[in-house]
Amino acid sequence: MKTMDLDQTYVAHTYRRFPVEIVSGKGSRVTDVNGKSYVDMGSGIGVTAFGIADDLWQQAVAEQLGKVQHTSNLYYTEPCAKLAEQLCLKTGMKKVFFSNSGAEANECAIKAARKYSAEKKGPEYYSIITLVNSFHGRTLTTLAATGQEQFHSLFQPLTPGFVHVEANNVEALVRAVEENKIAGILLECVQGEGGVNPLTSEFMEAADRLAHEKDIPLMIDEVQTGNGRTGMLYSYMHFGVTPDIVSTAKGLGGGLPIGATLLGEKLQSVFDYGDHGSTFGGNPVCCAGALSILQRLDEALLAGVREKSAYVFSALSGAPGILGVSGLGLMIGIKTAAPAAQVVKLCLEKGVLCLTAKDKVRLLPALNIPMEDLAFAVETIRAAAKELGGNL
Repeated sequence: MKTMDLDQTYVAHTYRRFPVEIVSGKGSRVTDVNGKSYVDMGSGIGVTAFGIADDLWQQAVAEQLGKVQHTSNLYYTEPCAKLAEQLCLKTGMKKVFFSNSGAEANECAIKAARKYSAEKKGPEYYSIITLVNSFHGRTLTTLAATGQEQFHSLFQPLTPGFVHVEANNVEALVRAVEENKIAGILLECVQGEGGVNPLTSEFMEAADRLAHEKDIPLMIDEVQTGNGRTGMLYSYMHFGVTPDIVSTAKGLGGGLPIGATLLGEKLQSVFDYGDHGSTFGGNPVCCAGALSILQRLDEALLAGVREKSAYVFSALSGAPGILGVSGLGLMIGIKTAAPAAQVVKLCLEKGVLCLTAKDKVRLLPALNIPMEDLAFAVETIRAAAKELGGNL
């Protein structure tokens, strides 16, 4: 049986896959089973930060594989300790808990906020404020945190204790804090799955002020926005706020599964022995790969992300068939006159892999995508948007 037939027969039907089997790649180019080449503008939904088969990442992973691929968390390993050190040094946070994914990183953040608030204020302080159109994961608790009803209906009852507030509505945020016993505020600085919509500086500053005035842990979900994606190391750095907890994943691992929950000074000691755990959290191979990514996210690389972002915004804004461009850094949403899914399909036929988010075409290319690949992809998107919707 061919791969697609095997998949259809034996893999749970939870993904509506494109009819493309990727077999190899290098950098921002991938090749399918028929030998066709594509420019990858999705990077595995923001995961392969330095593209496919990155040499330095491969070297770090292979070297660690030759030493030890796994121990339990009953023992120390150098990659885990060094990655935690680098995350703290680069952010000012104090402690790190490692897991396997963004959903788990957010679960840990929620647990930390609830434990802190219960101990400081009482067990009735357990509600978490999140935003309408947010997305925080697919476990029962992170689905409950996600402010999109479409994700809730099939899996009731979800974990209670989440209050969803309209994004960028400061009055609604203040009201939610006043009317509920709040244990934490959890925000994405740019809502990815919700449509690539950035929060405003006014809203971020209000959340930061409220959180610190009321001793409410401020949690920033950097699962998709983090690790250089927005042109800063973490997206909250654009806004000058001081989070108490930061969750991240995706691009940190460069292609291997890793999640991290960073705890600031106020919550650095919230967990005691046995309060939380993860079999694969801090896996030495994943941490070695993550270290090779994190160490290269310097100002020169981040400046390049910002420059490429400006190019994409300039080239696509106002083009025929394109109604608007949103996002931050290389996390970009394109509102097209034609349905986004049709634009993505035509781009695929022309050799460019894109994503969607709500009613937008979504771009999450590798942070170091060569300009010639980026230019080809942008021109392909322009042509597809014009062809399908230029007269709409």
